[in-house]
Amino acid sequence: MKKLTILTLIFFSLSNTLYAKANKGFRKYAHVKEFYAAITQDTIDIAQKNHLPAAAILAIAGLESGYGSGYVAQITGNILSLGAFKSDAELPALYLPYSKSKKKILFDPKEIKKLPKDDLIYKKRAKSYKKDYRPAPYAGTPTHLELLKYNPKLRQKAHYACLNDFATKWISTKSNIKVFKDAKIWINNQVEKEGSQILDTMKVNKGFIERVGGIKNSFNYRKEWPIKVKLIMKKTALVELVYNMKVKHLSFEEAWER
Repeated sequence: MKKLTILTLIFFSLSNTLYAKANKGFRKYAHVKEFYAAITQDTIDIAQKNHLPAAAILAIAGLESGYGSGYVAQITGNILSLGAFKSDAELPALYLPYSKSKKKILFDPKEIKKLPKDDLIYKKRAKSYKKDYRPAPYAGTPTHLELLKYNPKLRQKAHYACLNDFATKWISTKSNIKVFKDAKIWINNQVEKEGSQILDTMKVNKGFIERVGGIKNSFNYRKEWPIKVKLIMKKTALVELVYNMKVKHLSFEEAWER
């Protein structure tokens, strides 16, 4: 394995720092910080163990879950919108209200009860076909939809399981989906040539995003998908966030404020 030289590492560090200083526009939002505060360290650990670029995974999670605000993500803990395999519990069809005043779908009974009836528009929500990461006996059922909202430990456990599934079951050389298999082979080749440090660079994070989405039979076939993911990674300076936590061993708070 060819190791990166000290000069190359210094270049990566300086380029990531300069890039991030000019692109932190999304860090001003409290809900963005709250979302990443909860998942960044776990994402780094899982990505490092499986030789994947953590910043790209964080950006995908931000887009797919609306920074954790989407009702499916809130109910199931499925922050990456991962489809369920045959043996997985799926979120079933739900009869949920849309709040005109809050402009969002509600699933929490406590929140629903506080609003007047004329503010709510009930509608049957189709089965999501997404894996439900709530624990048994609630996973795959229409009951206790608010479980993860009020239980941080269970929510973190669900997020971890989702991130780990992405890193082990989806992006794998054993995947039946060619795009994912090829993306993992490409990543492995990058690590073989340059060392695992290459995973912390903007180039590899961008390359990974472009290989798993925006094309037919990929994570999301829409051409604008990788553009949106890369924008989140850029505007939240996720490459530097990961670098500062993983390489410089800063806490999330320290890394976020740099």
